[in-house]
Parts: sequence; C-alpha cells; structure tokens
Amino acid sequence: MAALADLVRDLLGDDLPIAIQAYDGSRLGPADPPATIVVRSPAALRRIVTAPGELGFGRAYVAGDLDVEGDIYAALSLRDHLPNVRLTPRQWAAAVRVVGAGGLRPLPPPPEEAHLRGRRHSKERDAAAISHHYDVSNDFYRMVLGPSMTYSCAVWGDPSVGLERAQAAKYELICRKLGLRPGMRLLDVGCGWGGMVLHAAKHHGVSAVGVTLSTRQVEWAGKAVAEAGLGDRVEVRRQDYRDVDDGPYDAISSIGMFEHVGLAQLGVYFRRLFALLPPGGRLLNHGISRPPFERSRFARASFIDRYVFPDGELHEVGTVVSQVQKAGFEARHVESLREHYALTLRAWVRNLEAHWDDAVAEVGAARARVWRLYMAASALNFEANRTQVHHVLAVRPDGGRSGLPLRPAF
Repeated sequence: MAALADLVRDLLGDDLPIAIQAYDGSRLGPADPPATIVVRSPAALRRIVTAPGELGFGRAYVAGDLDVEGDIYAALSLRDHLPNVRLTPRQWAAAVRVVGAGGLRPLPPPPEEAHLRGRRHSKERDAAAISHHYDVSNDFYRMVLGPSMTYSCAVWGDPSVGLERAQAAKYELICRKLGLRPGMRLLDVGCGWGGMVLHAAKHHGVSAVGVTLSTRQVEWAGKAVAEAGLGDRVEVRRQDYRDVDDGPYDAISSIGMFEHVGLAQLGVYFRRLFALLPPGGRLLNHGISRPPFERSRFARASFIDRYVFPDGELHEVGTVVSQVQKAGFEARHVESLREHYALTLRAWVRNLEAHWDDAVAEVGAARARVWRLYMAASALNFEANRTQVHHVLAVRPDGGRSGLPLRPAF
C-alpha cells in the first residue's frame, strides 16, 4: 500500500482537498476532510489503471469497489485531474507493483453499462438508448424528480423557491414564448412524463400531443392525464419524432430531448418540425449545449455515454441556431439557463440522497450510484461553464411577419 500511496501522490500531488482511504486502513489527505474516497478492494485499482480517467473511476464507483463518503461535490473536486491523467513508464511500473501483472487485464464492466447495436441514431437504436435511461423505474424517478416528474432544467426566480415552483415556472415561460392560447394545438417532442402537455392544457387551454420513446413514461403520463381529467384534450403516445405526421400544430416544444438527436440528424430533426408547423407557427427548442472550447460531455467512451445517455451528443449553440435557420425557420430569441440547471441538478441530488435506501431498494445500488455521480458532476459542469443549456425560439416565416410583439415580455 506504500506503493499505492506513492502513486496517488505522484498523480495528484500532496495537497489533496479530500481524503483517500484504502482497504487495508492506509490513508492520505487531511484529517477532517469534507469527503473521503474509500478504495474498498484491489478491483478498484484494476479498473482505474486499465481505464485511466473518468471511465475507470466511474466503473469502480458503480461496481462498489470504490465509494464516496461525505460531500460528493467535494470528492468530485479531483475530477479535473482525471481526464488528462496519462501514466508515465515509471508510473506504469508503480501501478504494476500495486495491482500485480494480472491486474492489468481489464475487469468486465458493471452490467449497467450500455452496449447498443445497430446504426447510430437509427430509430431502433435511438429507442434502445432511450429505454436504457428512462425505462428504469417510475417510482425511482419520482424519488429523484419530485411530484412534477420533470426531468429538465427548471427556471428559478430565486434559489429559495423550491424545485416544484421552479419547474412550473419553466413550463409557464415556455408557454409564453410559444404564445399559447385556448384552442391552439401543441406538440411536445420528447414529452417525458407529460409535464408540459398537462401544464399547457390546464393553464392555457390548448389541445396537446406528447411523444416519447419510453414505454414507462407513456404509462405514467397516461395515468396523469386521466387523473387530471384532460383525456379529451391531451394525448401521450410512444412515437419517434420522425414518424409524427398529423400536423399542422400551432406550436412545438422540445424540452430536454434534443441531446438525443445527434449531429448527423439535426437537419432531419428541424426539417420535420418545420413541416409540422403552419406559417407563423413557433418552435421552442430547449437543449443542453456546450461552449465552443469544450468537447461534447457525451463523447463516446466517456462515463456519461456508457452509463447515462448512450449516443447522446451536445452541440454549440451557434451550430444549433444555424441548423434551425437552414431548415427554414427564423431564429428569434436565444436564452441561456446555465445557472438554473446547476440549481436543478443539486435539488435532484438532494432528493436522491434523502431517499437513498428506498432508491437502492427500487433499482439497486449500482444504478443509484450512476445517477448520484452523473447528476453531481453535471451540476459542477454547469457551474463551471463546461456545459450550458439554451432556449432557442424560432418561427416558421409567414411572409415577412413573425407574429411576435416588438418587445416580447419573456
């Protein structure tokens, strides 16, 4: 274990903000740390050595070979060191001394890791990707998301307003941007558990259709629509956006689904939505994006691609606006909600940690660990401007008329 301590010091330095404790009782770091990374077995070292960076640490954490005690955000302060870790020959020799020569053979990854087949972003593979993430357990998502069952960035007037009010404010903001009025017809692409279509029908008098590829979401949303007494005005169906052909709709919202589309399909996506709108119809695209200096956080072989959003892709907002306009839309308004997503993710992590035992009982420790790790890391990414989220409001032109007021009160 002295070799392990030397290797950790060599890689991360002596001034660790947290503690690292090994399975034999050896320890590095401050005496009273905000968090402790616990190396529970030699298997953790094998995973880290054979997949240096975030994927190896993620696999070790999901498998339970490595644990985080205390403040997970403090533990993730080490994360910035990990993506660029490249062992020198001397460090490789030290690693071999720690894990043994046999330890350089990779362990099988935890079964929660996604392994999709088929052509990337084909309808069949997209359906499998969505099922991997969303068809986990509606009860689990209720523990994490709260009563609104809303899995996208909320809009916070103030951090003290609470998650439910912030999610309702997000839906109301989108309804205002779309100019919804009684009698209009709304399509919500990637509708999740039905939050947007329910809000728009209840508070703005529209008829709404929501589409999703998740079977579990359709089941939940159908019951929610019936309980709200809105079955005559709201329909939720399992359908790929590429197969929606019952336009025109007066307005289209797409909230937190865009990350699954893929760069190669952006033209198909925006042209399909354009075709479903009449002249003057509005589109609100709410999607996670990335700064131009950051690679996609959903890059292949990353932890988030393997365990969270397989085949997910993030795009720079300028690329999104260009694709919107190339499809025939006029881009009218762009708004960043980056800090709002950090607040939302921290609220979800608090919910998960508060219901930890029940969450583990529902979906297993490994999957609960996936969600805790990815949501906490994502919150830090939004706070550091490594990840962004934007509303892009666009209009299908009606001659030279946009239909928007000169100074929209968004």
